[in-house]
Amino acid sequence: MSQGPVLIIFAKRPVPGAVKTRLCPPFTSVQAADFYACLLEDVLELMARVAPPLGLTLWLAIDPAEAVASPGVSVPAGFSVVGQHGPGLSERMERAIAEAAADGFGPILVRGSDSPALDGAVLAAGLAALDTADLVICPDRDGGYNLVGMRRPAPGIFDHAMSTDSVLEDTLVRADTLGLRHSLLPVGFDIDTVDDLRVLRTTPGIMGSCSRTWAYLDENGLWPRD
Repeated sequence: MSQGPVLIIFAKRPVPGAVKTRLCPPFTSVQAADFYACLLEDVLELMARVAPPLGLTLWLAIDPAEAVASPGVSVPAGFSVVGQHGPGLSERMERAIAEAAADGFGPILVRGSDSPALDGAVLAAGLAALDTADLVICPDRDGGYNLVGMRRPAPGIFDHAMSTDSVLEDTLVRADTLGLRHSLLPVGFDIDTVDDLRVLRTTPGIMGSCSRTWAYLDENGLWPRD
């Protein structure tokens, strides 16, 4: 019996030196970890609010896997916390999708933890696209993507280098090779660099979706100087 759709949020435990390293400098490694913790908590809070009305079950997939017991952030009620497993992001994403499908979930959405503009409207658009497509992707402005959705697992879909400026193109090539129908949503953004902070600051109406993140940047004087 189908369990309905699931949203899997991929995240890391916010440890200095392990997250948001492309912001260092000007951030220190401690500031980068604290910033990421705020960003992740904002994303979790938003998803806890907007995903259930869409019928989505919520999973938080944490890296390293042993962080399941102590993810390093406050996790809202309603989330199942699971570990990421595999030597690289490709393998971890494919395995998470396979595990969700094996548990009876579908379609399956996977999103990152550093895209504050990815809201309920984007989730709804992704689910709607999967009525006819096998694969849906919300691209980032840097050549990657912040959301991928699948009707069912497609082994090999992420069989390429991840976290590159060609990862979207590479995934679409793999989709074509596997005979998957795909759909692209409007371009969003994630936060990896100082330039991304400028995009955050100028995105209309975004502050309400990332109040902790915004306050941390304000209080620590970490907004980029133009």
